[in-house]
Amino acid sequence: MTEPTTARVPLISLRGIEKHFGAVEALAGVNFQVHHHEVVGLVGDNAAGKSTLAKVIAGVLQPDAGLIAVDGDEVSIPSPGAAQRLGVATVFQDLALAENLDVTSNLFLGREQRLRDGFILADGAMEATARRLLRDLGARIPSVRTKVGELSGGQRQAVAIARTLIGDPRIVVLDEPTASLSVAQTAEVLEHIENLRELGLGVVLISHNLNDVRAVADRIEVLRHGRNNGTFAGATATNEELIAAITGATRAEEHLEAYRHSH
Repeated sequence: MTEPTTARVPLISLRGIEKHFGAVEALAGVNFQVHHHEVVGLVGDNAAGKSTLAKVIAGVLQPDAGLIAVDGDEVSIPSPGAAQRLGVATVFQDLALAENLDVTSNLFLGREQRLRDGFILADGAMEATARRLLRDLGARIPSVRTKVGELSGGQRQAVAIARTLIGDPRIVVLDEPTASLSVAQTAEVLEHIENLRELGLGVVLISHNLNDVRAVADRIEVLRHGRNNGTFAGATATNEELIAAITGATRAEEHLEAYRHSH
């Protein structure tokens, strides 16, 4: 794993992000950033603010306050389309795959490539791209013509991740990608995440499974009650330390000081 660093300009940086739903304070001054070639784990208990923060990054929700910067330039992300244009792709838990269509059709759904006449689909080119993207991820899928409904949970996750690569993103946000998967399928998905990092992308991994996060994350950020409550190096963090931060047994300031001293 690469060592996390703050010397470079982050791919994306969020500072002082606040989000309210009526009287509920979902995010309260959250800071978060991701660099090239970095997997950042985002963990916390239920209602800690993880999904809300992911939706802000994805353009699904707009913050009430705070700054967002991409490559050091301040931006707004008013919609999922705007996020995609900025190079942010998100895979939510439902995956949104069409089970009756094959792998290639799912990868290019809504973004089909056509021949020069504009009517006939460029099936050969799309299939070649599909095979390349799945190969880059290390995905074990029998054929790009296999219907998604016939795939395992891990293979479906691979298709959903590969679909994000069609838009040539720089940041991929994965919301609970290993939930409900077998041990073998989980190992495959974690391999895909590592391959995304090798491709140069920044990855945000949201998960309740601390072992999965520790296995691939360069850095782990803990949210508690919508606030930052710990920064850890993935290579050295223990489940006990993470659980203490998640439950509030120790304070964010202590983790941040320890993290700074170790880097």
